[in-house]
Parts: sequence; structure tokens; C-alpha cells
Amino acid sequence: MSGLIDYPSQIWIAVAPVDMRRGLDGLSAIVQQSLGHSPCAGSAFIFRNRAGSRLRLLLWDGNGVWLCQRRLHQGAFVWPKVDDVVFAISQAQWQWLVAGVDWQRLSAKCQPDWQV
Repeated sequence: MSGLIDYPSQIWIAVAPVDMRRGLDGLSAIVQQSLGHSPCAGSAFIFRNRAGSRLRLLLWDGNGVWLCQRRLHQGAFVWPKVDDVVFAISQAQWQWLVAGVDWQRLSAKCQPDWQV
């Protein structure tokens, strides 16, 4: 997110898919009621449709609310498979996520059973 929108302090992924017909008020209600966060705290909240081809970003910038959407023409966005309703990601992971890259594979963790 470069340009008009500053980098938010935290970026949260809403794990469950949402209806992309929801606007500012509907997504803000999900942030408050389902995710347990304040939509006006300066964090960004990312939502995905069921097919995984569209993202919506909700962000309060201190003066108003941004609602941005991104659509992939082919493939799907990589999404976390966690039990939590909300999942935090870093700025770097956000950049890879919106590019359509598997951001979960970017951190090389050594497997305990790996041998040379």
C-alpha cells in the first residue's frame, strides 16, 4: 500500500470468508462483533470472498475509512488455515499476499526431522 494510504500499525486477516457485497458499515460490524477489534484503531482488516479471488481492505486513517478491493483474474489468494477468527500478518507478508504469492512459505523454518 503505497501512495495515499500509510502503512497501518497492524494488519489483520479475517479468516472466515465474507459476502463481498458488504460495504463499510457491514465490514466494520464484522470487525467489532466477530473479530473483537475497533475498526477505528488504525489497524487494517483484510477480508476474502469464498472463492478466494477477491480481497477487501478496511482501514481507518485517522480522518476517514478506506475500503479497497483487489481481484485476481486467475488463481486465488493464499489464506491461513487457522482456528482463530483473526490472524495478524507483517508488512512484508501483506505485500506478497496482494501480489498473489504464497506468503506463508516465505519464512524458511528448519524442519526438526530434516537431515543433510
